[in-house]
Amino acid sequence: MKKNLIISLKLTLVMIILCAVLFPLLIAGIGKAAPGGGKGKTVSVNGRVVGYENIGQSFTDDKYFHGRPSAVGYNAAGSGGSNKGPSNPDYLKLVQERIDTFLAHNPGVRKEEIPADLVTASGSGLDPHITPAAAFVQVKRVAAIRKLPEDKISHLIKEHIEKTIFGPSVVNVLKLNIALDNIK
Repeated sequence: MKKNLIISLKLTLVMIILCAVLFPLLIAGIGKAAPGGGKGKTVSVNGRVVGYENIGQSFTDDKYFHGRPSAVGYNAAGSGGSNKGPSNPDYLKLVQERIDTFLAHNPGVRKEEIPADLVTASGSGLDPHITPAAAFVQVKRVAAIRKLPEDKISHLIKEHIEKTIFGPSVVNVLKLNIALDNIK
């Protein structure tokens, strides 16, 4: 019995060192080697950090493109989805509210034309990207408010489409809105 207890204590000590010391140090080292030193890729305008490249933000002003809704209020410390299924009545009500809000801010757009990513949150609740279709459906509103030609806004979207290796093309909303503010 005493022999088994000593072996168990030794094994516990080894696992504590491996799992609670060495593994976190390894992960921290990998983070330091990553772009941004593990602190995330910042996006700056005139030397001032305005956001992070891979964390979505809330844009509610109609002069900007709106991104995906967030299930966590764009709080990077609490990343996660809503955990409500597509048949959940509360979830369906929330999506309908998002559709109604979108239609109110985008007159002339029909419900069928709204891409799903504009009314449903991503799995992380922090997705900074929308599909090109989600950007193009907002062109009329943004162009009208900024008093710019629609084709100029559409061209700006085309310049900001990012091709991905394994998924659909996307548009980073923060970068698009920064470029929008720089249009003369």
